[in-house]
Amino acid sequence: MVDLVVAVLIFMLGALVAWDSFRLGASWGVEGPQAGYFPFYVGVLICFSSAVVALQSVLRFGRDRQVFVQREQLRQVIVVLLPSTVYVLGVQWVGIYVSSAVFIALFMKFFGKYSWLRSAVVGLAVSVIAFLLFEVWFTIPLPKGPLESLFGY
Repeated sequence: MVDLVVAVLIFMLGALVAWDSFRLGASWGVEGPQAGYFPFYVGVLICFSSAVVALQSVLRFGRDRQVFVQREQLRQVIVVLLPSTVYVLGVQWVGIYVSSAVFIALFMKFFGKYSWLRSAVVGLAVSVIAFLLFEVWFTIPLPKGPLESLFGY
């Protein structure tokens, strides 16, 4: 039952992607592919894949008596989901670079069992490299917070 519900939800997501991409233009134009060309086909592929999963789950319906998730498995998912949710919220408040540095450092320390120094250095290095790559070299603005505004970004 869980497979069927997830397959239907994923199918709806794929249909939304395909529909919106078609609205943008999903064909081959004079200058090449239109803006929605590749996303349209990704959406179609998502719909096809989820339809296969839905069909498989319908064919197995009533015969598959396995427990969907055990307590320890669910705990592992929640241990990753909660910090990830805090990270996403942090991007809104303090920007992607500070949130990423903290997220990486804390994950390295608590889940990778690295030292505080190594965790902080890697978290900071990844964020600095990402900042240079996106903001300076490619000039692609990403969500920023108060720290970046101190430096004029």
